[in-house]
Amino acid sequence: MLGLGLAGGWWVAARALQPSSEISATAKKISSGDLGQRIRPTDSESELGRLSADLNYTFARLQAAFERQAQFTADASHELRTPVAVILTQTQSALARERPASEYRESLAACQRAAQRMRGLIESLLLLARFDSNDPTELPEDCDLYRIAAESVALLKPLADEKNVALALEGTSAPCRGSAAQLAQAGGNLIGNAIHYNLPGGSVCVTVHREADRAVLTVADTGEGIAPGDLPHIFERFYRAEKSRSEGQGHSGLGLAITKAIVEGHGGSITVASEPGVGTTVRVRLPSAGRT
Repeated sequence: MLGLGLAGGWWVAARALQPSSEISATAKKISSGDLGQRIRPTDSESELGRLSADLNYTFARLQAAFERQAQFTADASHELRTPVAVILTQTQSALARERPASEYRESLAACQRAAQRMRGLIESLLLLARFDSNDPTELPEDCDLYRIAAESVALLKPLADEKNVALALEGTSAPCRGSAAQLAQAGGNLIGNAIHYNLPGGSVCVTVHREADRAVLTVADTGEGIAPGDLPHIFERFYRAEKSRSEGQGHSGLGLAITKAIVEGHGGSITVASEPGVGTTVRVRLPSAGRT
C-alpha cells in the first residue's frame, strides 16, 4: 500500500507540475530571442491553464511590440539615409576642387534643406516617443477647438490659395481640455493633408461643433481620396499610399501617426471615410471641457 501510494503520488505530482515545466522551458526560449514560442494549451479550466493563456497573450503582445520597434527603427534609418547622403554628396563635391562662390552657395543651400528635413523628422520621432511613454510635455488647459481650427485655417490659407483650393471654416465654439499647441498641430496636419492631396479648383471644409459631451472637428475635402487597400494603414508610422510622390514633396509619413497619437493622448478618437475620386472626410472627437 505504501508503494502504491508513493507511485500514485509521484504520478499525480509529475502530471500537475508538467505545465509548470513547459512554462519555464518556453520562457527560457523566449528570453534567448525566440519570440515566436508559445506554451502548449492545457486544461483551460485549471489555474495553470488560465495562467498559460494569459502568458501566451503577453508573449504575443511582446512579440508584436518588438516587431513594431524593429520596423520603426528600420523605417527611421531609411528616412534619415537620404538627407545624410545629400549632405555628404554636396560637401564632398564642394571640397573636391575650387569652385565659384555661386556653386558653394548652391551646395550650402542643398545641405540646409537636407538638415531641415532631418530636424523635422527627428522632432517628429521625439514627439511620438513621448506619446509612447505617456510623458506629456504640456499641462492640459481649457481651450476652444473652434479657435484652434480658425488659427490653423488662417495659417494654411496661403497654401490653399497657391494650390487653387477653396478653404472654409464653419461651426461654433467647442470647449475642450488639453494642449492647445498639440491640438493645433493635429488640426494643421489634417488640413494640410486635405490641401496637399486635393485637386485644382477643389475645396476643403473645416467644421467644428459640439456633439453631446464631445467637441468634434471635421475636415472634408474633394480631393483624390484614399484607396480601400490603403485606408486601414494610413495611421501607421512612415506609411505612404503614394510613396514616390510623397517623398518628392518631403513628407515623412509621420503626420497622421502624430495626429492619431495627439488625439488619443487627449482621450479622443479619430475616424476616416474616403472614396477615391470623390474625397476624404476625417472626424476628430475630443472630450468637452470638464469631461474625461
